[in-house]
Amino acid sequence: GEALEGAPAPVATLGPIIHNPRVVGSLEERGVHVVDDVGQAGSGTLIVRTHGVPPDVLEHARSRRLNVVDATCPFVSVAQRKAAMLRDAGYAVVILGERDHPEVVGLQGFAGADAVVVEDASGLPLERLRGRRVGVVVQTTQTRANLSALAAELAPAARELLVFNTVCDATEKRQSAACEMAEEVDVVVVVGGRNSANTARLAQLCAAIEPRTHHIESAAELRPEWLVGAGRVGVTAGASTPDEEIAATVQALVDLCGG
Repeated sequence: GEALEGAPAPVATLGPIIHNPRVVGSLEERGVHVVDDVGQAGSGTLIVRTHGVPPDVLEHARSRRLNVVDATCPFVSVAQRKAAMLRDAGYAVVILGERDHPEVVGLQGFAGADAVVVEDASGLPLERLRGRRVGVVVQTTQTRANLSALAAELAPAARELLVFNTVCDATEKRQSAACEMAEEVDVVVVVGGRNSANTARLAQLCAAIEPRTHHIESAAELRPEWLVGAGRVGVTAGASTPDEEIAATVQALVDLCGG
């Protein structure tokens, strides 16, 4: 909010500022609209989403004399810098992440056209990388286990392997805590946007431990039948989930369980 005080109107975000419909809706009510490309922004202020954008997109926005507010997450900025450094040093760059996710699209812009994007170790084009100097950066919402598996697969093939663990520290802690919780409960409820990568990853990790895991965007989606026979229910949430949505979910669960 503070960054927008006095910002030239109209104000728009380049893509949803974060992957949470409630937050995006709240911004819309305050006159902050979502645009899909720089050309739609017209004039005024353009906010770069937390997932970041390729450098040429940023340059294009600034060339149009827009007031650009860069809201790229600091952890994403680190990954972008590492990707550019690897590219400039002549490494074959591998990005571990979801191919079409905005953060990964942005990372590709920094890593160069030859960068390889894989979602897990099984997608590695090992023959293409064999005997080369290979550098790895990671989408910030990935798991450490996924990165370790990728590095183990690459190590025998690469002449030199440089791996940057650019997983967000807060994401790692949240994932670890969620997994510990899933071991202790009968049902897990994960709260957050359906298109939020870190929320989806939480749900995936919890479901591997406790199959009765449910990913919801709001408390209204809770179903009484999910709780049948459950002694303990655990709640976790993605990084972009508003505190009030988490509180509403907890209260709704208390109500469903009869207080």
